[in-house]
Amino acid sequence: MVRIQQDGKVVFSEAVGWRDKEKRDPMRDDSIFRIASQTKALTSVAVMMLVEEGKLLLDDPVGKHLPEWTKTSVAVAKAEGGYETIPATRPITIRDLLTHTAGISYGSGPAEKEWREAGLSGWYFADRSQPVSSYVARMASLPMAAQPGDKFVYGYNTDILGVVVEKLSGKSLQAFLDERLIKPLGMKDTSFYLSREKAGRLAVVYEADGGKLKRADDASSWNEGGHFGQGHYLDGPRLAYSGGAGLLSTAADYSRFLEMLRRGGELDGRRYLSRKTVELMVSNHLGAVEYNAGMGFGLGFSIRMDLGAAGQPGSEGEFGWGGAYHSTYWVDPEEGLTVAYMTQLLPAGDVDDHGKLRSLIYQAVE
Repeated sequence: MVRIQQDGKVVFSEAVGWRDKEKRDPMRDDSIFRIASQTKALTSVAVMMLVEEGKLLLDDPVGKHLPEWTKTSVAVAKAEGGYETIPATRPITIRDLLTHTAGISYGSGPAEKEWREAGLSGWYFADRSQPVSSYVARMASLPMAAQPGDKFVYGYNTDILGVVVEKLSGKSLQAFLDERLIKPLGMKDTSFYLSREKAGRLAVVYEADGGKLKRADDASSWNEGGHFGQGHYLDGPRLAYSGGAGLLSTAADYSRFLEMLRRGGELDGRRYLSRKTVELMVSNHLGAVEYNAGMGFGLGFSIRMDLGAAGQPGSEGEFGWGGAYHSTYWVDPEEGLTVAYMTQLLPAGDVDDHGKLRSLIYQAVE
């Protein structure tokens, strides 16, 4: 399912393929997708709302709001094998979490065995019978994968931010997002868990298996990485609100959220963030920290910094990200574009649709 808007108008929207191949049920405009890490954008906006309200600062130590994070440690690999644990050189900050420079992985690194034994491996939380806050508290005592500020390390950063939002707002992350973003924006099909009456609209997850599609099940080889077949979004415990990877949504819903960001924090006469806050979010914050060629990272989004070095059609200043189920999105302010591309494919194998989609869109720009 792809939905493209330019200057706030839908210029292309098409559902292709099957929602459920075995049932011969086609994909539709209102099909619901597990958007995984596309959740991070909403949680990052929630954090910046609290910044605007003076409830926290980007350079606040995380321990100021979650005391168990006051002092952390780092695992350093030894040449002869194993690792040693040393103190972090400085406290982890809110900015570190937003930019994935806190040194916090999804359980990988020299201390991977310790993280696994603590029940922390992979991005998936929908099967958990405890709130995310309990796992985030447990993380604080484990050795991190890198020193704060040293490297871009993708991991539980935005789940921790979701717990900060809950702590400072006194509400669950679902309640905060519903009140401040989802309902005001008219995102009627966006939630952490699915209501029973919408079950027939949830797209089935498939795996790329030797050039063919295989329906993902609970015996998936990807379980070890934190993925569980079709997931627990309908019949699970419904207790864990993962700010890093938990939401369900539609292309239409997500496009409204993206249009709000493209317009500098406003949509349909309602302001969600100030224009200057959005400018800050979509600026590169990595400094000397290495990332992908031609790309930087802001407060929740990758940023296209150098068109030639990045090596794909687009625009400098474009921002976006994607999700584990092979979905992706981006906003191109220069061309007035928002693109929401939803799929349910994990793993995606060598499918090259993202690059082709980008080429097709930009060859059509006049």
